[in-house]
Amino acid sequence: MTTEFGFIDYLVFAAYAVLILGVGLWVSREKDGHQKNAEDYFLASKSLPWWAIGSSLIAANISAEQFIGMSGSGFALGLAIASYEWMAAFTLIIVGKYFLPIFIEKGIYTIPEFVEKRFSTNLKTILAVFWIALYVFVNLTTVLYLGGLAIEAILGIDMMYAIVGLALFAAAYSLYGGLSAVAWTDVIQVIFLVLGGLVTTYIALNTVSDGAGVWEGMKTVYYAAPDRFVMILDESNPEYMNLPGIGVLVGGLWVANIYYWGFNQYIIQRTLAAKSLGEAQKGILLAAFLKMLIPFIVVIPGIAAYVMVNDPAIMARLGAAAADNIPGFGTADKAYPWLLHFLPTGFKGLAFAALAAAIVSSLASMLNSTSTIFTMDIYKQYIDKNANDKKTVNVGRISGGIALLIAVIMAPLLGGIDQAFQFIQEYTGVVSPGILAVFILGLFWKKTTNKAAIWGALASIPIAMFFKVGPKSWAAGSGLESVFPTLPWMDQMGYTAILTMLLIIAISLIQNKGNNDAKGIPLTKELFKTSPLFNICSFALMIILVVVYAVFWK
Repeated sequence: MTTEFGFIDYLVFAAYAVLILGVGLWVSREKDGHQKNAEDYFLASKSLPWWAIGSSLIAANISAEQFIGMSGSGFALGLAIASYEWMAAFTLIIVGKYFLPIFIEKGIYTIPEFVEKRFSTNLKTILAVFWIALYVFVNLTTVLYLGGLAIEAILGIDMMYAIVGLALFAAAYSLYGGLSAVAWTDVIQVIFLVLGGLVTTYIALNTVSDGAGVWEGMKTVYYAAPDRFVMILDESNPEYMNLPGIGVLVGGLWVANIYYWGFNQYIIQRTLAAKSLGEAQKGILLAAFLKMLIPFIVVIPGIAAYVMVNDPAIMARLGAAAADNIPGFGTADKAYPWLLHFLPTGFKGLAFAALAAAIVSSLASMLNSTSTIFTMDIYKQYIDKNANDKKTVNVGRISGGIALLIAVIMAPLLGGIDQAFQFIQEYTGVVSPGILAVFILGLFWKKTTNKAAIWGALASIPIAMFFKVGPKSWAAGSGLESVFPTLPWMDQMGYTAILTMLLIIAISLIQNKGNNDAKGIPLTKELFKTSPLFNICSFALMIILVVVYAVFWK
């Protein structure tokens, strides 16, 4: 078995690239006599059907941080990392039933725009600037870095060239076509992503079983590394600080998931572009069921790689080439690129296309959302309130290009990160609790005031940093270490969200003396009424989740 890419592999990848660019540019074309306007560019003319929404949600979500980072976490700690995916499926149901009806009724372009309608322009601007900075300096930068790392490991191309290539690929259709180009190409991206991922899982498990098949490979992996199939970690596990046992199910993971799926512009934007609320909710259902599949194409390969690396017999079968770029302690993120080398010719190209699809689709989504927030919430608010459609669309394209250029420059500076998925979650977790607190209370508690929301958003950062840095630094050597123990960062998120909510509630009650805020949202049972299909599918998904956790609890 050769570990090198062959002509067929390059041909498969080239076909994928041509298909994506061709479809992206075709749907981006301007119709005769119609000038592309803001709704066309930023919300795909509000014409997306459910299957495009569901596919695009997954394509935007699954990126290098899952294929590379989550496989690395699978290698390092096992199936427990899949809680992010499986609990996200449940979170999507909550978003579809309780958040989307309000957002779509408000007719918003961006999440900051909702903040303006519920609170004030000042708070909208604070959050818009925050999100632009987060997308450029964390999300775009990390996806480019991990993508470049993977291409360097798989093809031997210098990382900087790989980063530039990925950036140009994503920009080629997303900056020109806007959300329409992103969403419709995402349908194709998801097909490559799922098929390529399943192929990698199949080959990895078949290799572990020495050709006896996937089921035998799965049993071999399970019996060789039973500690990698524990969903709820106890305190003796060295990874407990990343995934703190039962706290994952009832604590901070809800902060991360609800923030990400409910209030994250580059995720929620495709649901705002739906034909109707019903179409958006059906798209949410599709995404939720696809999320249940994701651990099998990103986590299981990482666990299989762990077993392969630690089994001398398997390594001997793979030959001397298996020792190249091998994953290990401190280099877990090499697991997925390492596995691709052992796929048969042709399948390497398909798996690499799946990885590229994950990276490029996320880059395109982040670029589109960054430009949407800048254009609609900064440019049209403070620079040119009367900008016409042509100027608005051009500003969106230019701002997206500048954001991408900054990310390309910053990406190589991230070298040396291990388990990048965990890294992203941990540092995003410093800011997400405050935003979650503002939105949850703003949506569902009519007494929440603008002043309280601003104080909560600003105060949440020092509260989060107190838990992250303060206790372990200030208590060191004082004998108070037991009073201020070092908390898992996921628990830190949970406590930060609770304290921020209490602060917002206290200020709101003091300011309004218990009266409803003038901009409070009226809530009715009819607003949250969902179809029988949505209810049945949601119930089925919850049953599946219960079974999964019951099987892999310990």
